[in-house]
Amino acid sequence: QVQLVESGGRLVQAGGSLRLSCAASGRTFSSYIMAWFRQALGKEREFVAAISGTGGTTSYADSVKGRFTISRDSAKSLLYLEMNSLKPDDTAMYFCAAGRVGVSSLSTMYNDWGQGTQVTVSS
Repeated sequence: QVQLVESGGRLVQAGGSLRLSCAASGRTFSSYIMAWFRQALGKEREFVAAISGTGGTTSYADSVKGRFTISRDSAKSLLYLEMNSLKPDDTAMYFCAAGRVGVSSLSTMYNDWGQGTQVTVSS
């Protein structure tokens, strides 16, 4: 099990940029597949991006491809989500998640979740 704490969410104007961070506890961070999901008010949680333990494999939702970049620093046990060209539709609570099965867009493949950080994009 790994404890996850997200940070970096705030109010930003459309077209702006943000970097979210997720700090993980434990010494086995590099063994986890990590992902970002988001949930807008009144909507279901949706996949944003995922990254393998080595960082060599990434996956993105079509809605963020080309605008968002997922990365990790295993030495610091940190996961990042660099978000550019933000749109009002990106407004949501963003969650990081950890799993062991494989890079997946399915939330059921991830066992450990953080509490989330709120991103609000104004038009």
